[in-house]
Parts: sequence; C-alpha cells; structure tokens
Amino acid sequence: MSNTVIVLVVLALVLGIGIVLYNRLVAGRNAVQNAFRQIDVQLKRRLDLIPNLVESVKGYMKFEQETLEKVIQARNAALKAGSTEEVFAANAALGQATKGLFGLMESYPELKAQGNVAQLMEELASTENRIAFARQHYNDMVNAQNDRIQQFPGNLLAGPFGFRQEVYWELDEAEKAIAAAPPKVSL
Repeated sequence: MSNTVIVLVVLALVLGIGIVLYNRLVAGRNAVQNAFRQIDVQLKRRLDLIPNLVESVKGYMKFEQETLEKVIQARNAALKAGSTEEVFAANAALGQATKGLFGLMESYPELKAQGNVAQLMEELASTENRIAFARQHYNDMVNAQNDRIQQFPGNLLAGPFGFRQEVYWELDEAEKAIAAAPPKVSL
C-alpha cells in the first residue's frame, strides 16, 4: 500500500512540474508575441507618418524624386510584409530609406524651417526611438523564451509540444555598417 502511495505522489509531482514548465513555455511564447505586437504598433505609427512627411517635402525636393520614390516603395513593401522575417527585412529597408530622406532634408534649410515638416521629422525621430526600445524589449523576451526552451528541464517538453526557438530582431548589413562606423567629432 505504501509503495502505491509513493508512486502516486511521485507521479503527481512529475505531472505538477510538467504543468508548471508547460505553462512557463506558453507564457514565454505569449510574451514574445506581445513584444512583437508592440513593435508592430510603433511600425504602424511610422508607416502612418511617412506619407505626411513625403507629401510635405515634395514641393521643395523637386530634384530628389528618386529618394522620395524609394521611401514610398519601402513603405509599401513594409505594409505587405507577412512573416516575422519579412517584417524585419522590410522595416530595415524602410529605416534606411527614411534616413536617406533625413540626410537630404539637411541640404534644404528652408524645408527644415517649415513648422509642419519639423514637427513631422520630430515625430518620426521619436517613433524611431520607440521602435528601438520595442526591439530591445522584444529581443529580451526572445532571449528569455529561448532560455526556457533550451534549459533543462524545459527542453524535455519544448520539442514534443511544438515550442521552437524564437528569432531575434537583428540589424541588417546596412544598419551594422552605420553602427560600426565611429562617430566623427570635429572641434
């Protein structure tokens, strides 16, 4: 009789631990998805600001139509992105295109002096900062979930229940080159 009780207690303990581990994996997956949705909110905000900015600068930048077209094409590609990897790539391209637009706008002092353009540029810069923060938070959630999936005893349940490692949001090659370039300081 006591052997049966011991076996039942051990089975209940193993089942309890399994339930706790499974629930942690589910909570981690949900946290990663939520963090990605927070990035999505900021990306949507950026996508909504860009047409206003492009429309505001069109008249001033008559000779820079190629740059404006790149921004519009990159925005349209970002709108159509489906998978996580497509979203990463499309938004990296959009970020590069808007940086190019900002660079050109520096060449037009009368454009920078326009109140609505300055406000849109400020909102877009603020949104870029929010996106960077949301990316960092997303990568933190991905790291925590990947730890749960890889570490014992979570790794025993992760595979059989379909939990896969999450994908980090990484810089693309152009962003890596910008990040690696030392800042130029002239006094």
